[in-house]
Amino acid sequence: MMKMIHIHPDDNVAVALAEVKKGDTAELDKCVVTVAEDIQRGHKMALRDIAEGEKIIKYGYPIGHASRAVKAGEWVHVHNVKTDLSEESDYEYHPNFQPLPGFQPAKFMGYRRADGRAAIRNELWIIPTVGCVNSVAQRLVRENQHLVSGTVEGLYTFPHPFGCSQMGDDHAQTRKLLTALVRHPNAAGVLVLGLGCENLTMEQFKEALGEWDNERVKFLVCQDVEDEHAEGSALLAELAAYAGKFQREAIPASELVVGMKCGGSDGLSGITANPTVGRFSDLLISMGGSTILTEVPEMFGAENILMERCVDEGVFQKAADMINSFKHYFASHGQVVYENPSPGNKAGGITTLEDKSCGCVQKGGSAPVVDVLGYGEQVKTRGLNMLSGPGNDLVSATALTAAGAHMILFTTGRGTPFGAPAPTVKISTNTALYEKKRGWIDFNAGTVAEGEPLDAAGRRLLDCVLHVASGEQTCTERHGFREISIFKDGVVL
Repeated sequence: MMKMIHIHPDDNVAVALAEVKKGDTAELDKCVVTVAEDIQRGHKMALRDIAEGEKIIKYGYPIGHASRAVKAGEWVHVHNVKTDLSEESDYEYHPNFQPLPGFQPAKFMGYRRADGRAAIRNELWIIPTVGCVNSVAQRLVRENQHLVSGTVEGLYTFPHPFGCSQMGDDHAQTRKLLTALVRHPNAAGVLVLGLGCENLTMEQFKEALGEWDNERVKFLVCQDVEDEHAEGSALLAELAAYAGKFQREAIPASELVVGMKCGGSDGLSGITANPTVGRFSDLLISMGGSTILTEVPEMFGAENILMERCVDEGVFQKAADMINSFKHYFASHGQVVYENPSPGNKAGGITTLEDKSCGCVQKGGSAPVVDVLGYGEQVKTRGLNMLSGPGNDLVSATALTAAGAHMILFTTGRGTPFGAPAPTVKISTNTALYEKKRGWIDFNAGTVAEGEPLDAAGRRLLDCVLHVASGEQTCTERHGFREISIFKDGVVL
């Protein structure tokens, strides 16, 4: 006998939790199957004969159809499965959700901002309005590290290539994303750094930013001063003096906003790490907190799982519009909606986009969806929010930060070192990755494949989140890995 998992009673495939060999036997739900060929961890095996054209069922949902007949015990993957996705979909609202039960409240040690918002870090950020001043911002960070003292926990900048030579939606998205970062509560003080001749003028930036606290936000246009390094350093010193006044205090966990995404997924992502995050999300929301789910292309094929949980028809329509808008985005570039799983995903056992999506949405737990956010918009309603953004790791993690996520939970089956501006908690889908990449991974969900109940793993992740919110650094923070990437679509002048 060997260890495999039959995720849902309706599934006609099982997933190997460890490598299995030809001739081994598996007993699953009173069904004994002999393995017909070697199958790697995370990959699927047919539990019974599957006819050509018949649906492949995993997580209780179709993830494609058999492109040829498959015998019981055979490996089920890209060589014998095809997607059922197409560009055209009509959606109808069929609500199917239950309010979550209450959960005992918890607290973390965070910072209370002057405007009443909660924060989990007390940092200084330099936001370049245009790529031309990236080097100036980076020099200011290098030369002012002495300001990181007392309760000032870090000084960072986030280089990007945009802010000029952009038009229309791209120009608007860059402006919206950068102003959203300026508002982020983890930044106790922000220096907005411009050049002076870029498309994204400082006047435009200030207008988009709206009201700001003059003690918290400073502006510098490099072409307007003789020595931008001296001027910038002086402004940073003022910001550091302001930021140093904040002290950690007890704050209810109901004020936490946590982003959720996955990258470098494998066949265990939807079985271990993603549902663990889903259990955590339900726990946090039960306490009055908020979570954000993005990566719209990785909802294709599983969107109805989320859309039937929209709290009302207005939220449902926003979700349908978001999904269809992304499908139009693909089609307008001559791309099909279903070519998403990367080579690494496929090597890890993910066969189709439906397979990936059904695993991806597990991060959303079972909570009702309370709102759908556009790119660059911030969370307004407590609970589970959906956010418009692509699947790309850096772009979507940046969008989650801009939406107000205090931290991001990032599940991975293959590992990745990058970090977002918000603390990024890396969660491994398998123990082997956790043991191999201890410098990358903060939390091991591979224990679920070894017998840990999902509810226990979710509570363990909640404890991890509260520790990080109280100041415990993630691996990416210890390495100083912080990056942004801005979504673009159109012409560069």
